[in-house]
Amino acid sequence: MDRLPDPSSEPALVGTFAHRVLELLCQHPGSERTIEQAKIIARDAWPEFSEDEDYVALGLDDDQARAFRWQAWLAVTGLWRIEDPADVEVVSTEQRIEVDFDGVPFVGVVDRVDRLGGQLTISDYKSGTLPGHRWRHEKIQQVMLYAAALGAHTGERPARARLLYLGQRILDVRVTQSRLDDAVNALSETWVELSGACEREEFPPQPTVLCGWCPFVEQCPEGRAELMARSDAGSLPAHAPAAALLVA
Repeated sequence: MDRLPDPSSEPALVGTFAHRVLELLCQHPGSERTIEQAKIIARDAWPEFSEDEDYVALGLDDDQARAFRWQAWLAVTGLWRIEDPADVEVVSTEQRIEVDFDGVPFVGVVDRVDRLGGQLTISDYKSGTLPGHRWRHEKIQQVMLYAAALGAHTGERPARARLLYLGQRILDVRVTQSRLDDAVNALSETWVELSGACEREEFPPQPTVLCGWCPFVEQCPEGRAELMARSDAGSLPAHAPAAALLVA
């Protein structure tokens, strides 16, 4: 609401570069989806990426830039540790979908649409760490929304949705009508809440443990109070980036 500029994030940009390389790789025939081909694509894509304003804003020195490229390359090659892309029947990559769920607009970009065993499948790359079981629901709902949108767009409901945690494992979820309904209903409820907040011009903060990862927590009194309370209670993860603010 305040139009605050989103700061550059090294982990996010590592994921962005890895996504781009894998997108271009999967546009090749299956027999050409090799690590050697990925290396060529990464080399050719790097000059343009390195001039992107978000990457430049990181202000990396030569050693840090080399470490960045290595992390991105580990994310790219992590695909081969969880599947052989040569065996995948890719239908589309980076497919943009715009649909309307009973008055609720939805826009999404699907990393990959595949056919596995003849069944339409959503495949979504994740370059971050595989979340624990209690945090997976939100990620699964995201791909279920993609599945619902793709089904509405094409007339064919996907049978599977997969979260590809590069270098780690694949979370493979069966697409059911109840899961689709849950995801769409959650989206509708969020839309109603946002619409009501805009009408009332009231946007109350909702601090959670995720304040520890918010780049704007310094400008949010409620967020800082949440961090301090969790720190005092011993429930603030030490690896949360904003934890350093309490020391400062």
